[in-house]
Amino acid sequence: MAFLRTPALLLARVALGFIFVMHGWQKFTTGHSALTADFRKLDVPAPAASAFFATWVELLGGIALILGVLLPLVGALLAISMIGALVTVHLKGGFWMPDSGYEYVLALAAGALAVGFANAGVLSVDHYLFNRVYRSRSVDGSGR
Repeated sequence: MAFLRTPALLLARVALGFIFVMHGWQKFTTGHSALTADFRKLDVPAPAASAFFATWVELLGGIALILGVLLPLVGALLAISMIGALVTVHLKGGFWMPDSGYEYVLALAAGALAVGFANAGVLSVDHYLFNRVYRSRSVDGSGR
């Protein structure tokens, strides 16, 4: 079943990336001022900075997931964003999503970490970036 690894990783990255892009785009089109006001109403700490972080990490991070670029960093940043949402907004709703609970953001955080730290597969920018760097270091032995 190893032959299914690359398409499965690609499908997971694209699906998760699309979800994050859509959420980031929603925040972007809401506008920074309105989103900051919404975050303030929800008692999110540092609402302006949090709104900026959430918007751009979700939007650009989702694109990076789809492309498969800088996956460990992107996966960690997206997980941090989701854990922030869990702690500041969704925790008080309990577990279940229909009650504004943390079920969904917990799944997104776990998915971002799993995809971010999995082998990206050959259908990713990381595969070509980091394999080229590794090959050049091993060929000339210089480590540069």
